[in-house]
Amino acid sequence: MEAPAPDDLSESWQVIHGYSISIRPLRRADLDIESAFVQGLSQQTRHNRLLGGAINISRTYIEQLTTIDYSRDMALAAVVMSENSEVLIGVARYVMEAGTGSGPAPCEFAIVLADAWQGRGIGRHMMAKLIAVARSRGVPSLYGEILSTNQGMLELVKKLGFRLQRHPQDATVMRATLDLG
Repeated sequence: MEAPAPDDLSESWQVIHGYSISIRPLRRADLDIESAFVQGLSQQTRHNRLLGGAINISRTYIEQLTTIDYSRDMALAAVVMSENSEVLIGVARYVMEAGTGSGPAPCEFAIVLADAWQGRGIGRHMMAKLIAVARSRGVPSLYGEILSTNQGMLELVKKLGFRLQRHPQDATVMRATLDLG
């Protein structure tokens, strides 16, 4: 059975132009806003986030994105209010390596922001929160694969202390690793 979304991780802050951004755990009930979010990503952002691969953005895929076992994994949603409803503008997540049992293990991270919200410090804020949650839960390290052409993401992880090295099987991909111990 999956652990429910923790209710103690929500926070809000003001960003430019008076928008209040909230970060909170992603929930199953976010299916519709997650779908709108993914459908609204530019081709370049999808390319960067999915490492150039084409994924069929089906309802099943969106359901997988919003079904999180919070005893092992974490998914944080960045939302803003627009016309009395939440709009999803970013997701940062980590997923525990498969087959590692129930104790803390290295986790793969991913983050994606809606194009209009990139370059405003939101990704840095989300990653800092994700790192803090992982550390508090005893995750020993976070790692992720980033296209070597995705300069914005490479700069972000460097600033956050990640170690970068070329992927051993793919020269177009960098592996970012952060030890949390």
